Amino acid sequence: MISFRNALVAGLMLLFAVPVCAQTVGQGSGQRQEASVRVQTSFNFFVPGPGGDSEEAQKVRDKARRSVYEMAARECEMLREILARECRMESISSNIGRQQMGQPQAEGYSVNGSANFQIILK
Repeated sequence: MISFRNALVAGLMLLFAVPVCAQTVGQGSGQRQEASVRVQTSFNFFVPGPGGDSEEAQKVRDKARRSVYEMAARECEMLREILARECRMESISSNIGRQQMGQPQAEGYSVNGSANFQIILK
């Protein structure tokens, strides 16, 4: 029968051995910690178009949002091209507001977007 003292000693040895083994496996197997970086980018632009709830106005707003999504997709491609081995988009947002610009004032929409990426460096 195993005594309480022997069981306690065996349990403590196991408790201390697990972290040492984990460190040894990570170091000895040649695994390295990959450098992970978060990247945030913002987009701001003006799209001319009619205001209101017309079908044409809705098409302009849809096109503006599509532009934000396309820019975000290209951003991940650019990050891979320049400094990332892997790129994953974490979040994206777009905000479209009615605005009049310049003299004479042009009708349209102010478009703001942002995207956050998680990359693994090359």
